[in-house]
Amino acid sequence: MVRSTQSKAAANKPRQVRDAEVTKRQILDAAEAEFSRNGLSGARTEAISKGAGVTTAMIYYYFESKEGLYQAVLQRPAVEMHEWFKRLNLDSLPPEEALKLVIREAIAYEAAHPKQGMLWFQEANQNHGKYFKLGNWQDNFAYLIRILERGMAAGCFRPLDPFLVTLQIAGVCTFYFNAHENLKHVSPDVQLLSPEMIEQYTQQAVNLILAGVRRDLGDIENKEN
Repeated sequence: MVRSTQSKAAANKPRQVRDAEVTKRQILDAAEAEFSRNGLSGARTEAISKGAGVTTAMIYYYFESKEGLYQAVLQRPAVEMHEWFKRLNLDSLPPEEALKLVIREAIAYEAAHPKQGMLWFQEANQNHGKYFKLGNWQDNFAYLIRILERGMAAGCFRPLDPFLVTLQIAGVCTFYFNAHENLKHVSPDVQLLSPEMIEQYTQQAVNLILAGVRRDLGDIENKEN
């Protein structure tokens, strides 16, 4: 009988772990929506609990406070993107191929997380980046900076400021989605968030950025002569 009880407990344990992770993800998703609308100061834990389908006590159990939940929401994309960068193994790719991959994946990530643009706006507006800086975004920016530096060292990218160009690339990858609620009125007949339009935008973004960073062949020929 003891063995049977232990077997049942062991069988239930993975289920409990999975349920906890699902619950935390539901809370984070609902919190991201609420914080995107109202920022930290205006967000209500009751609205978050309702959106997640949990009690407010459950929110405090996992995140201790509204501020703790807010920090977790802001840090989640930084953590996800850091893991994503590591999986891509960018240092093993030629600089141009690595840059293309980053652009494509960054736009795909933005398309899958349309509320995050307003989240960053609320953080900048209300808190002046106080919580954003805790997300260790420097490491994520460093991946793209390193690609640009490798490209310059290899002679395939023209001389440029890697940090400033990284910011410009980030703008190209995010503005389309962050400003969608305004941009949709510029050309109402175009479904900007359709898979077809996102793919077109992605390809145009790749073409534009690569054209901007590639070293001009004429400059290379003149230098050799």
